[in-house]
Amino acid sequence: MSDRKTHWESIYSSKSPLGVSWYQQKPVLSLQLIQNTGATNDAAIIDVGGGASVLVDHLCNEGYTNISVLDISASALAHAQQRLAEKSCDVKWFAEDVTGFSPPQRYTVWHDRAVFHFLTEKTDREKYIGVMKQALLPGAHLIIMAFAVGGPEKCSGLEIVQYDADKLAAELGEGFDLREQGHELHTTPTGGEQKFAYFRYRRN
Repeated sequence: MSDRKTHWESIYSSKSPLGVSWYQQKPVLSLQLIQNTGATNDAAIIDVGGGASVLVDHLCNEGYTNISVLDISASALAHAQQRLAEKSCDVKWFAEDVTGFSPPQRYTVWHDRAVFHFLTEKTDREKYIGVMKQALLPGAHLIIMAFAVGGPEKCSGLEIVQYDADKLAAELGEGFDLREQGHELHTTPTGGEQKFAYFRYRRN
């Protein structure tokens, strides 16, 4: 866990959030998937691995009032906190590794764009899923976006795991109903293309 934290702190201490490969000027797909859950504006939403992402800005602008952002890198969160400092948006920030996170509340929406695919060890994936199940309310929605089969095999110098619907379902186990899935071709700031798969589940 400490190695992961050191890696991501180094990334966000040495690079602008605008220059990392996963940067999006507007996370259109994430916003659409969250809207598709039907979550009300006061529903509890957690952005896992949110870091310096601008998703939290857009959620605030759209009137969501119960937002949490979790990231292993305090440096990444600091970028977002500074950006939001002058906005009247009350966000809960957690600088923790998701595999060891103790949720202080339960959530209606769990959003993860590109965290789960970095968990190459089965024990870490099991810990992640255990935390997620503890965190989600009955009937809540799970949104996971990961590199698709045929997409990148590494990111930020780290090995990743590619996913399709069957592979992810095998990891999640029972209790989740797949409501939406598809692919997105993400263009990096340097013009490269990355094939993502996205999945929205409802917890039974």
